[in-house]
Parts: sequence; C-alpha cells; structure tokens
Amino acid sequence: MRSVEQQLAMVTDSVITPSPVRIAIAEALGLMCAEEVQATRALPGFPQAAIDGYAVRAVDVGGARALKGRVVDGDQPQPVAVNEKSLPVVGEVAAGSQRPLRLQPKQAVRVHTGAPLPTLADAVLPLEWSDRGTKRVIAHRPVKSGEFVRRVGDDIQPGDVAVTPGSILGAAHIGLLAAVGRNKVLVYPRPRVSILSIGAELVDIDRDPGLGQVYDVNSYALAAAAREAGAEVHRVGVAAGEPRRLREIIEGQLMRSEMLVISGAVGGAASKRARDLLKELGEVDISRVAMHPGSVQGFGLLGDARIPTFLLPSNPVSALVSFEIFVRPSIRAALGKNSTRRRHVRSRALGPIASKEGRRGYVRARLMRDADTQDYLVEGLSGATGAPAHLLAGMSEANALIRIPEPVGEVRPGDVVDVLFLGQGS
Repeated sequence: MRSVEQQLAMVTDSVITPSPVRIAIAEALGLMCAEEVQATRALPGFPQAAIDGYAVRAVDVGGARALKGRVVDGDQPQPVAVNEKSLPVVGEVAAGSQRPLRLQPKQAVRVHTGAPLPTLADAVLPLEWSDRGTKRVIAHRPVKSGEFVRRVGDDIQPGDVAVTPGSILGAAHIGLLAAVGRNKVLVYPRPRVSILSIGAELVDIDRDPGLGQVYDVNSYALAAAAREAGAEVHRVGVAAGEPRRLREIIEGQLMRSEMLVISGAVGGAASKRARDLLKELGEVDISRVAMHPGSVQGFGLLGDARIPTFLLPSNPVSALVSFEIFVRPSIRAALGKNSTRRRHVRSRALGPIASKEGRRGYVRARLMRDADTQDYLVEGLSGATGAPAHLLAGMSEANALIRIPEPVGEVRPGDVVDVLFLGQGS
C-alpha cells in the first residue's frame, strides 16, 4: 500500500506547466508572471500635490503662526507668536489639469490632491493648517521644502523593475502594471482541466433518473473544485457509450487539456473496462493509498503529450477528498504557487472522532474559534464517530478536513489535531 506522500509526489512530479501567454492585465490576477517588467518612465512623472491645500514656497510660510496666538497640537494647546502675514491666492489647480501655472514669490495657489505643482512651488500647505481662504490664505503652521509633495520618480524611476518573473500577480501588481503603462503582461496561464464522469448508472441533472440511476454529481462538484483551485475548467459531464465512442471523447479532451480528471474509473467491475481502454492510451497506475476515504487511486500519463490523468472513485465524498489531496496541489503547482497545499492549523477536538488505524484519515469537519481564548476548535461531521462516511451532506457543511495520522484509531474530546482549512483562497 502506497503512502499519501508517495502518491502525491508521483502526481505532482508529472505536472505540466502551460507555456506563457500574453494577456490583458485585467485578466492576470492570481497568475504567475513570466517576464521582467521594467518602468520606462518615472512615477509620478511630474511634481504633484500629495494632499488638498495650497502650493507655496516653504520660505514664504516658514515663520507663519496662528492669528489667535494658539495652535492645538493633539490635546495640548501651546502658546505661539502672532503673525498676521498672509499670501494672495492667485489660482487653483485640479488633478488632471494641463494648464501650467507659475508661482511668484509670496503667492499661493489652491491645489487638489494629485494636481501638478506650479513652477517654483516646493511645498503644499494643507487646508487644515490654514484659514482656508479663497482670496488670501493665512498659514497656521510652517511647512518644510518638499513637504506634502510627491516628487518625480518617488515611486519608480525609469529602468526600475516593477514586476519580477515568478511573481504571483496580486491587486497591487496589477495596479503597478497599469501605473507603468502596461496593458498586457506575459503570464503562465491557468491549466486547462477537463472533468468527466464514467458510469452506466449516471444521468445528467436535466433528466429524471430511472430505476438504478443516479444524478451525475461528481462532474459538477469536481469542476467547481477545480475552478476554485485556479484552473480553466471544461466539464464534459457523463462520458457514456460503447468503448470506441468513450475513447474518442477522452482523446479529444487530451488534446485540449493540461490535466484530465475522470471519476468512476477506479473500483468495481464496471470501471475495469474503462481502465483497460485508458491503458491503450498510455501509462495507467491503479494502487491503494493508505488513506480514507478514497483509498483506491488511479493516475496515468495519457496521449502523445503524456497528459496527467487522475482516476477518482465514483463516490462523491471520496472523489472530493481525493481531489483535495492530489488534484488540487497539482493545479496549484501548475500555476506556479509556492504553497500548493491548504493552510492547516492545530485545533482542539470537541468530540470523539473515529479513524482507521494504518490509514491517514480525512474527516469532514466544522472549524471554529473560541471567542475568549481565540483557540481553534473543531467538530467532526458525518463519518467522524463511525457513522457512514460517504454522505455528501456532511461534506457540504464542512469548512475543514481533520487530518488524522495513520497510527491513530480514535481521537478523544480535547485532543489536538491537524485541520486543513477549506476556505476559498486558502
């Protein structure tokens, strides 16, 4: 029996990273950058006001004080000298203005945040530090040269590296690319993942199941899980028909995908026919993995391009747990993520949890936090106390998986366990 780590190493070593493509920066969030992006111009490209106020020469307001002889610094009023000298306000500049102004000595210009500074101005007097005059303005505090001014190149100088290769593009990266004038960027795209289900008992949800038939749950659930992991997903649905037709469907998906996920291709006599067909297309390995649920796992490299193909159990819970442990890390690796596994925390069990000795248990659970101590608490859901582990309702209520080591057969209330958090983006 293979360990979880051995199975995971085998599948992630076969991950195909798609070739880089150039896309609009609006579509690049969460993708790995495949190029070095250098700034070709300074940012900002002109001196601009960092705050609403008055553009001034610092020397002209350097000795100004409050008219009433007091200025409040925090909660402590401080006596200061009186100085009634004021500056004429000779104009106003809004953000985006393209009309140049030239400031003369002992003058002020009303400016808005982001507005270009008039020539000769070297500081901005904030509105709060003045009497807010419209014809003349009186400064209640002095300002220093360069204060409340964004100088040319304060953010970026020409030739500076804005984004490095290998960066996972977040919101700040997208904003920076826009700031340096890039509307497209070279990235590693989302891996294309095709999802299909095999089983004579399966019907799509737009049909009423007859006797012995059930709805195809897995292709919908696994497609949603793959999208949440960051993949570009094509849900094939139920792949039915005679072997020749099934082979055509699979060969078609191998041509359009970097990964293929097939549920219902392991376990039982019906799945053997599918496995025999898959072996005609490449290497297929079916093995037992020391885990539950989902101990029977299949993996292959199919087609001329040796596309990683995951063969998952037909039971929806087993299929979703298998996806979490093996397929999701592979998708994250193809995206170039440094961390391919879910965030895990140590949590205290609220009740007893049953597990199978000799296999690593993955038990659906509800993760909580104590409002007083901030300690993590976890409650096992279906399958936790020996109840049926295959029930899908328990999976839908879960926001975590309790990971129980192979030697442990039972977790007692109060025991500390590892918990994988299933929240989006974790």
